[in-house]
This record gives sequence, C-alpha cells and structure tokens, in this order.
Amino acid sequence: MQCPFPGMDPYLERPAIWPDFHDSLIAYIREALQQHLRPRYVALTQDRLFVVEHDRPIQPDVSIIETGSPQSGSVRTAVADAPLVVEMFREEVRQPYLQIIEPAAGNQVVTAIEVLSPDNKRPGAGRTSYLNKQDELWMAQTNLVEIDLLRGGAPVPRIPEHRLDDLPSRRYLVSVTRNFPTRCELYGFALQQPIPKISVPLASDDKDIALDLQQVFQRCWSTGPYPELLQYDQTPPGELSGDELDFCRRRVTSS
Repeated sequence: MQCPFPGMDPYLERPAIWPDFHDSLIAYIREALQQHLRPRYVALTQDRLFVVEHDRPIQPDVSIIETGSPQSGSVRTAVADAPLVVEMFREEVRQPYLQIIEPAAGNQVVTAIEVLSPDNKRPGAGRTSYLNKQDELWMAQTNLVEIDLLRGGAPVPRIPEHRLDDLPSRRYLVSVTRNFPTRCELYGFALQQPIPKISVPLASDDKDIALDLQQVFQRCWSTGPYPELLQYDQTPPGELSGDELDFCRRRVTSS
C-alpha cells in the first residue's frame, strides 16, 4: 500500500505512532546518506537523553488519627482534612539523532541531523535539552539539519520567528544551518505538497549531498506498520484548517 498523501501523513502525529515513526525515519535517512558519504564520512546514530518529571494527583480517603487508649478513658479522635496528594515519578527519555562524522579527523562531527519530536517544540525539559544541544553545535561550528514534520508547537531554527513569515508555506519546515558560510536555509511546505529534496552540507571543501526526503519518507512509511495502525476513518490529530481537513478526507477516501 502507498501512503495516501503526497507528502507528510498527518495521521502519523498520533502519540502512540510518532515514536516508532521518528526512530524509523532516522534509520532510513542514515541508509540513504551512507552510500554517498563513504569513504571520507560515516553517518552514526546517537542518543540525547533527558529526564522528564511527571505527577499524578491521588485523592485519599479521610485520615483518622487516634490518641490515648480505650483503657484510660481518654480517647480523642481527630479527623484531618483530606489533602491533595501528588505522586511524583521521573522518566528518562531517549531521542535518537544522526551525526555525520569524519573518522580520519578524529571522528570530528561535521553535520548533525535532527528529526524533531513533540517534546522539542513545547515548553519543558525536552525543549530545554534540545536548545542546549543546538547551542553546543552552533558554538562548535557544526552544520545542523532540522527536519520538522510536526504541525504544532514552537519553531526551533536559530533565526527570528518573524523571518519564517517570508516563506510562502511553512506547515512543515526543514532548516539547514551551515557553519561556512554561516547561514540558515529554509524549506517550507504545506500538507498538500511533497516533502522537498534538501542539501545536506559536509566539510567546506566537499559538495553537499542531495537528500530526497520524500523518497526516504515513502520507504519508511511503506515498510512500517502504519497502514494497519493509522485509523484513516478518524480525523487526523492536531489542528487543521478547513481546507486541510477537506484535503485529508479526499485523500483517504480515494486511496
């Protein structure tokens, strides 16, 4: 079965589906790049770890406190007000990403490739961890490719957000931040459009690699469990405009 959408499939944003798609897409991007990188470079999967604190309210029963003893005849019973009890627990979150490294230069990282997750785009530990890593790459003068296939949340490129308004369409966004010359290249595209081909930079003395993200996406989608899991009889998750909803209905009913 082919994906019914010409580009990104909005049904993949379901929380139960996204982690599998995210990790699989990174693996297929590595596969697509590897043949063009050898022998000077290799693509290596790395993990970024951060801790998220969760809480869960528990409504307790009324507490009864007994003081004294029945034999003394001085039994006093106090009823405490029921507090709100919040159970706290921590979860370690793993987010894989890609690095293009140059083994002959001591495994120097020349380019990092990120596929954004929801945690990277909303306030919290995930976004803080991501932006800290982004700063580290910037200071190390490492190229950075950021692939954002999520409609919700705040953008992450290291440019003023108002500059993104210059893009004709940016429902989805891929940004390429180069270390030389220092600049940010933006690829914005709509739900109705294919995912673009992008240029992946290497060291300044090497040519870019052209990465066909639509082809990689299609391979990831068709080899995964998504046709059986995506529930196209339902509305896609997240906010969609009226035109986007109509587009989704037409695509899933004609597939």
